[in-house]
Amino acid sequence: MSSFLPVLTAFEQQSIGERQPLPERYLGLSDAEMTARIAAARATLGTRLVILGHHYQRDEVIRFADYVGDSFKLARQIAARPEADYIVFCGVHFMAESADVLCASHQQVILPDLAAGCSMADMAAPDQLEICWEELMQMGVGSTDATGRAGVIPVTYINSAASIKAFVGEHGGTVCTSSNAAATLRWAFERGQRVLFLPDQHLGRNTADKMGIPLDDMVVWDPHEICGGLEPDQVQRAQMILWKGHCSVHTRFTPQQIAQVRVEHPGIRVIVHPEVPREVVQAADDSGSTEYIIGQVEQSPEGSVWAVGTEIHLVNRLAQQQAGRRTVLSLDQFGCLCSTMFRVSPNHLLWILESLAEGRVENRVTVSDAQKHWNRVALDRMLSIQ
Repeated sequence: MSSFLPVLTAFEQQSIGERQPLPERYLGLSDAEMTARIAAARATLGTRLVILGHHYQRDEVIRFADYVGDSFKLARQIAARPEADYIVFCGVHFMAESADVLCASHQQVILPDLAAGCSMADMAAPDQLEICWEELMQMGVGSTDATGRAGVIPVTYINSAASIKAFVGEHGGTVCTSSNAAATLRWAFERGQRVLFLPDQHLGRNTADKMGIPLDDMVVWDPHEICGGLEPDQVQRAQMILWKGHCSVHTRFTPQQIAQVRVEHPGIRVIVHPEVPREVVQAADDSGSTEYIIGQVEQSPEGSVWAVGTEIHLVNRLAQQQAGRRTVLSLDQFGCLCSTMFRVSPNHLLWILESLAEGRVENRVTVSDAQKHWNRVALDRMLSIQ
C-alpha cells in the first residue's frame, strides 16, 4: 500500500467519476484476474504491441508498461519499436496525439480512457492563439531585425493540443518539454527577438529566470482579455510573452510547505518540478523535470532525505524504490494527484488489450492530416534540440 494517501478535491473526485464507461464484464475484477488476463492478451499480441507509461500513472497500470518516462523520453521511445502495430499510451490525450504524429503509418495509437485529458492543455484553444498572433502583429512585434531574427517565435509546451502544435510549427516555432525547455528557449532566441510561450506560464518564467532573463522582460498574455490585457509598449519591450495557463497539480505547492518540511526534517533537500510557481522554485534547493528529479535523488549520497514537489504517484514510486537507502517524502502532506492521469485504470487497460487480441481497436487517437504535417515539423524540431 502507498505510504501517501492523496486527498482529492471535490473537482478531482467529480473528474474521476466521469471516467469512460467500461463494458459490465470489466467491472469488479480482482487484481489477480486482471493481471492474468492482461498477461494473456499481451502474449497473444506479442511484438505487435508496445505499452508506454507516463511517470504519473498509478502503480497498478505502470507495472505493465514496456517503457516508463516523461513526455520527452516517451516521445523518443516511439521510434524504438517500429515492429509494433499498436501503441497503447497510458497517459493523457495530448501525449497520444503526439505519438500518432511521430509513429509510423502502419501503427495505431490507443488511449485506454478517452476522458484522460489535461486541464493545462485546455487553457490554450486554437482560436485564442490565432487571435493572440493577429494582435501581436498589430502591436508591432512581427518585424524581422537587422540580424534576420523574427519578431516573435512561438514555443508550446508538449502539454498542448495538436491544433496548437500545428500552429506553432507552421509559424516557425517548436514544442518543448520540461526536460529540454532551456535548450528550446536558446534555440528560439537564436531565431527570434521574443518568445511566445504557452500554455504554462510557470515553466516559461522559471526556465527563463534560470537563464538570466530579467522578470521585467516578461509579460503575461491573458487570452480572455483584449490584446492579452497588455499595452503595445509592454509587448515590444518583452523577451518572454507568457500565456496565462498553469498546471492545477503543481500550483498547489507553496513556500510555506517548504518552510514546514525544513522545520520537521532539518537538512532535508527540496526538489520541485518547474511547473510550480516561481516563489516555490526560489524556496526549493533544486528544480527540474521528472527525469531530472529521479536522477538527482538516485545519485545523492545514501541516507539523504528528500522532499519532492510533483505528482504523488511519481513520489510514491521513488520512495518505494529508494526505501532503505534514501528517504523520499511528498512536499504536500495530502498528496498532489493528477486526477486525469488517474483515469487510466488497469480495467481500462485490460479492455483495450483484450479487444486488440480479438481484432478490435478501441479508443484510437488520430491527428487529422491537415494538422499532422506541421505537428511533425514542430515535434521533429523538439527532438533535434540538444
